[in-house]
Amino acid sequence: MFFRKKEVLSSSVEYIIVGLGNSGTKYEGTRHNAGFIAVDCIAEKLGAKIDRIKFKSLVTTCAFGERKVLLMKPSTYMNNSGLAVVEAMQFYKIPPERVIVIFDDISLDVGKMRIRRKGSDGGHNGIKNIIYLSGSDQFPRIKLGVGHKPERWQLADWVLSQFTESEYKLLTETADKAAQAAELMVSGQTDKAMNLFNS
Repeated sequence: MFFRKKEVLSSSVEYIIVGLGNSGTKYEGTRHNAGFIAVDCIAEKLGAKIDRIKFKSLVTTCAFGERKVLLMKPSTYMNNSGLAVVEAMQFYKIPPERVIVIFDDISLDVGKMRIRRKGSDGGHNGIKNIIYLSGSDQFPRIKLGVGHKPERWQLADWVLSQFTESEYKLLTETADKAAQAAELMVSGQTDKAMNLFNS
């Protein structure tokens, strides 16, 4: 059903799918990098490598369903994600409604996922920066659960902590679902994606 392999379409990019996270080996496998993990999952399924540097990000273009899509992993660090996203939006003249952002959510258990058409930043600094710099909160998003912050933890320490082995396995399974949801969303079937995958 998903990820039909085909040549990259010759037309311009129609959608942007951006995973949020922090660049660098010290952040690999941390909760805040759930968005990176999901976008890597999408690229792997499509046989693509996110290895070009553009828009302050690692990027690649690929055929995603019937559409040409830019996959992005901003290298600006989380709190400045909007610098990368808005630069790509302006270059390709992509409206917020066609920018799908995948990111971590501490209000959801690991293994849970929630799709929204639009909304506030919910206290997430990466989303806050995208809304601020783009001037819009009308972009769809896929939230990946990374677990509730334990009472004794500071928030910054929690989101930068590593997943346990069992949690990481759950997250990768959820990232696979996020990839399937993103393809449906790109093809105009956001309601179907929400019905299938919201938990």
